[in-house]
Amino acid sequence: MQKMAELLGLRDECGEGTSGAPALAGSCLADNRLNLDVYPDGCRRFLQLFKEQQGEVVQVEFLRLSSNDCLLDTTLGSLPHLKHLKSLVLKGGHARDEFGSCQHGSLTSLPPDFGNLSCLTHLDLSFNRLSTLPSCILHLPSLSVLLVSHNSLVTLPEDFGRLSKLTFFSAMKNQLKDLPQSIGELSMLQDLDLSENALELLPEEVGNLHNCTELDLSGNRLLSIPDSLANLKSLRRLHLHSNLLVTVPASLASLPNLSRLDLQNNCLRAIPAEIQTLPFVHIRGNPLGETEPSPQADKSSTRRLKRLFLASGEGSFTVTSEGCRVVLACGIHFYFPPGAASDPLRIHFRSLPPDPQWVKLRHHDVLLSRVLELQPHGVQFQQEVQIWMPYISPQTPHQHEVVVRTFSGQSWSDLKTRVKRKRKSKKCVAHCCVLHFSWFLVVSRLVQNECKVPAEGTLLFSSVDPNIKVIFPPGVTKEPRSVKLQVLPVSAEEIQEITANAGCRASPLLYLSQDSTVDFLKPVRIQLPLPPGVTGLNLDQSRLHILHGDLEGQTWNDITSEVMLEFTHLYAVFEVTHFSWYWLWYTTKTYIGGIAKKVYERLRLYQVNFIALQRKKDPEQVLLQCVPKHKVDPVLKKLQDRYRGPEPSDMVEMFEGEQFFAAFERGISIDMDRPDCVDGRLSFIFYSHLKNMKEIYVTSPVDRKGQAVKGQVSFYRGAVPDSIPEDASRRRKGPDSLWLATLPIKLPQLKPRWDENPGPLYGFSFPPLNLGNAETGYLTQANLLSIAGRVGADWQSIGLNLGLTYQQIERIGYNNREDLNKQILDMLFSWAQQNSKDPGCVSKLITAMKESGRQDIAEEQSIACPGKERRL
Repeated sequence: MQKMAELLGLRDECGEGTSGAPALAGSCLADNRLNLDVYPDGCRRFLQLFKEQQGEVVQVEFLRLSSNDCLLDTTLGSLPHLKHLKSLVLKGGHARDEFGSCQHGSLTSLPPDFGNLSCLTHLDLSFNRLSTLPSCILHLPSLSVLLVSHNSLVTLPEDFGRLSKLTFFSAMKNQLKDLPQSIGELSMLQDLDLSENALELLPEEVGNLHNCTELDLSGNRLLSIPDSLANLKSLRRLHLHSNLLVTVPASLASLPNLSRLDLQNNCLRAIPAEIQTLPFVHIRGNPLGETEPSPQADKSSTRRLKRLFLASGEGSFTVTSEGCRVVLACGIHFYFPPGAASDPLRIHFRSLPPDPQWVKLRHHDVLLSRVLELQPHGVQFQQEVQIWMPYISPQTPHQHEVVVRTFSGQSWSDLKTRVKRKRKSKKCVAHCCVLHFSWFLVVSRLVQNECKVPAEGTLLFSSVDPNIKVIFPPGVTKEPRSVKLQVLPVSAEEIQEITANAGCRASPLLYLSQDSTVDFLKPVRIQLPLPPGVTGLNLDQSRLHILHGDLEGQTWNDITSEVMLEFTHLYAVFEVTHFSWYWLWYTTKTYIGGIAKKVYERLRLYQVNFIALQRKKDPEQVLLQCVPKHKVDPVLKKLQDRYRGPEPSDMVEMFEGEQFFAAFERGISIDMDRPDCVDGRLSFIFYSHLKNMKEIYVTSPVDRKGQAVKGQVSFYRGAVPDSIPEDASRRRKGPDSLWLATLPIKLPQLKPRWDENPGPLYGFSFPPLNLGNAETGYLTQANLLSIAGRVGADWQSIGLNLGLTYQQIERIGYNNREDLNKQILDMLFSWAQQNSKDPGCVSKLITAMKESGRQDIAEEQSIACPGKERRL
């Protein structure tokens, strides 16, 4: 062994002596242990040793090699000669990519004679590329510890139970879909970790692992677990969180040694009473009690429930003590159980656009719906009323969750929410239960983990990143208080792009809050993972900074010198007494607070483009929209058949809930009486997942009979939300900083309008018309001719919404197949003649235009108030 130490420490590539040899030798070799995974060329060193000192190498009992080594395959052929080998580590993860992520090793198999290592008891093949477990492993008679975590295993061998001496097995972070029945033959197994796989069911034979003390099945797709788990009398800890469990057997409560049962983040709607009373069971993140009423569940009551389907024009309905189901035209559903209202109650509802003056979004929130107002406000129901609200499915990462938020008149709060996707329509709905009505909307927020902290202390960890933990020691508080935790992961790519510094790295952002204004009586311990690419082995503590941010994220203070930092191989641990934002940074920069502030601000910004398109058949109808950058191409593709216009604007950045304006300039104007018109400009509010779109009718004071008008529309920033950082708001002051983009708008030269000569037109001779009455207003021939000049290829959908049959539409299209103008005129006057005696035809025309997406025509026809004639 001494000669091996000399060879390892005293020879370099050229065979010449190097300084520091004793230290190098001692670091990799101690007695019968050979640690070569600390060298980037460890396999080369091993092969050199095996060639020159084979007699001593074969005596080695403990060997560590890196599977990231390019000479690994060559080295594997020599390993079966180490007959005395007891422990072998062939792990990957020693090399990292440019973003600091661990690179898996190159190991995909083992040589067949590897099974001849009869003394081998410990084998670690983690962080490799194994898709199947090498069969030679099953021939290792003494193997007691096997680690194959972070590979690509899809299944285990059917005869896996041959490893009868196995006491510890970890296959965490693979792709296992099922387990062999022979796993029940591992009678000596004490610790089984199968977390973060794709298991959907377990064999009953798992119940035969009578010596198992810890079983981790978290992060799989289990819908149920076998009753045989109740046979595991030695089991102390059972981890089942983050599955799809809808039920658990009550017999688990009878396990005599069980001290932890984790059922968090499943789909459990009910938990057996025997389990709920256990002091060590954890059940957060389950939709307990949120069962949707089923007609099959209680036929005697639900069969009598009325079903109300409301049309788009209706704004109220009545609920009686018998209960009912209500479906609104916008897709919102209500369930009023029998007895919810003791007396008949008239419910009024309306959909409101979100106003940022009172719809206050929190940091990193995303608005997913309009505001639903339900009246009367504050009326208390006798039983919970269930609401299903459709929302726009967010393209947000896993650290976000969807909740229904309600307004009490003073503040907004989040309701317990369950979400699901409808099978047929694929639409997403958010479900909540309430006892009174007010205002409701759907938002996507950072995933929130919460707990009640008792006087004896507790533990809270993040479901987004379980490596983030908050430990509350005994005596931390006198009275129980609620604590909430949210985590925002920040990728290395984002940090590098924003800071333009490859040396800057950061941990996930941690936000802690509580329902008490009093600081904790004892320090609370926080564990954060070290930034990507940083470990306890290569850590330079002078580059590590703990930052504390205020509630608005506008100020970031370096508190590294104020806290006691502890380090492990993967984590940093520190103590605090008050809660807010915490962020761990690793950088050579000195003023890190300013950099963190810049990154935090950019994380809340959206990159958007503006579009301005004109209808092909009616250029005076202009569509304006603010579109997130990744949605621009799909939106334009959807509109290209009906609209034309310039390329989208250059990319700009906006905050969720930020106001902006559109101003028509250079000879183009709009109706200044519009309610959304402020000082001659159209007002918009940007929400990343809502349609920031308006379709308007523009005119020009310039005489267009002689020439076209080349104008433009410019976009300007407006009121800045209260939560925007102060320096970002300051930078936007002044006329130049308010401008965002400008796009051209061209109005073509005017042609003679149809209503300027209401006589015979295109071969048609129209009789005089006088539709409607004095109460609703009148429509004349001139009105219809004016409308015809505004309608284009959408005349068929308008005709259907007016009440014409498909056969009539087809006949009109065929008879005038060579002339679009004749098709439009024939459709409108055919409808007019059919409804000449209908006093409500004016309202029908306006409704049909709205349903056809022609809000511009509907608004023009609505200008005259009821009782005024519509004769132009």
